[in-house]
Amino acid sequence: MKLAVVFMLAAIPICCYASGSSGCSMLDNIIERTIDPSVSVVDYHATIKEAVTFPYYKEAVTKFKQCFLDQSEETLKNVQVMVEAIYNSEDCPEEA
Repeated sequence: MKLAVVFMLAAIPICCYASGSSGCSMLDNIIERTIDPSVSVVDYHATIKEAVTFPYYKEAVTKFKQCFLDQSEETLKNVQVMVEAIYNSEDCPEEA
């Protein structure tokens, strides 16, 4: 299950900057709400409605969020550490 989460996160198109964020507030909000266990699936759908344009994606998005809801607090903290490591890696271009 944890490997599936890593692959799903890797599939998110992250255009990162050295500021510790993706440079896109909508993407940052979606990632934060994905990891947050206090956000329900219904609330999550409201968050990502602008990014998910096709109605048949709703089931996939529900399963994706449920995957995070099923994880332990420790795993969710580790996912956040991984996201921050991606943003702060030397492969991410610095802002001009």
